[in-house]
Amino acid sequence: MTTNHFPAVRISTKRLNDFFAGFLKELRSKKPETKGTYERALREFFRWYPADNHFQFRVQDVERYKKYLSSKKKLSEVSVSTYLTALRQFCAYLVRIGILHDNPAKEVKGNKRPQKHSRETISQDELALLLNSIDRSDERGVRDYAVVKAMIGCGFSEIELIRANIDDVKIYSHAMVLFVQGKGKDTKEGVVLPEEVKEAIQSYLAFRSEAGGGDPLFMSAGNRTRGKRMTTRGIRQRVNMYLENAGIKNGKARRITPFSLRHTAASLMATNGATVEELQSRFRIGSATTAMLYMKQNEKSL
Repeated sequence: MTTNHFPAVRISTKRLNDFFAGFLKELRSKKPETKGTYERALREFFRWYPADNHFQFRVQDVERYKKYLSSKKKLSEVSVSTYLTALRQFCAYLVRIGILHDNPAKEVKGNKRPQKHSRETISQDELALLLNSIDRSDERGVRDYAVVKAMIGCGFSEIELIRANIDDVKIYSHAMVLFVQGKGKDTKEGVVLPEEVKEAIQSYLAFRSEAGGGDPLFMSAGNRTRGKRMTTRGIRQRVNMYLENAGIKNGKARRITPFSLRHTAASLMATNGATVEELQSRFRIGSATTAMLYMKQNEKSL
């Protein structure tokens, strides 16, 4: 079907919101992360839809929405692709329930994958500044130090750390292994902890002597949330605070975020001669193409 043959379909905002509710119900069988991503991405479309007031589910309408995401919202190429994927899935739902005859979003491609990571890495001197900025005189500081050490030493993501329980820490001979469950994963996989990460986690667990095995490995220390599992937002706020205190997160020109610690860990491993397969295994990366970005980044820096 050519792009000119998509019939115009007008749907009121109220009706479209009803269809959105039905779409979310259908997503209940999906992984929570998938459902959450689609829901967040589509909320932008539902904010834009009544303001645009001309969207009629044609290819040119989807292309106009894509231009809005890039030009007006100034989203990254990856984010634009994610938002279009969500819209594509929603339009497919409208086709299934007989509202649309064809899916116009299928005709609009997402952006190409970036040729480098969107976050920058941190130098070894900056890593030292970051670690030295953490005051380890109380439980919260010791916890934060263990979190940062785990992110640098093992490339753990926030979600892997907040999902971990105390009994996910296993000792085999002289090695400490932490079993983590990444985004979109159904099972946990073990990662051998370097000695420095092992010592940092042991120091933190010394404060948690009364905790049970099913308790979160990293616990919130706030007055109202103490005893609860840390959140991804909580970890990001704490790490961002230390990045700012250390003078590393210095302005918009540098894209330094907590996820930069993972990129730094992978880049250091690539610098030290790791293979693509080793990077995939160590950092739980599904795509060899993604792992290759670290190799290419390292080659450019030589």
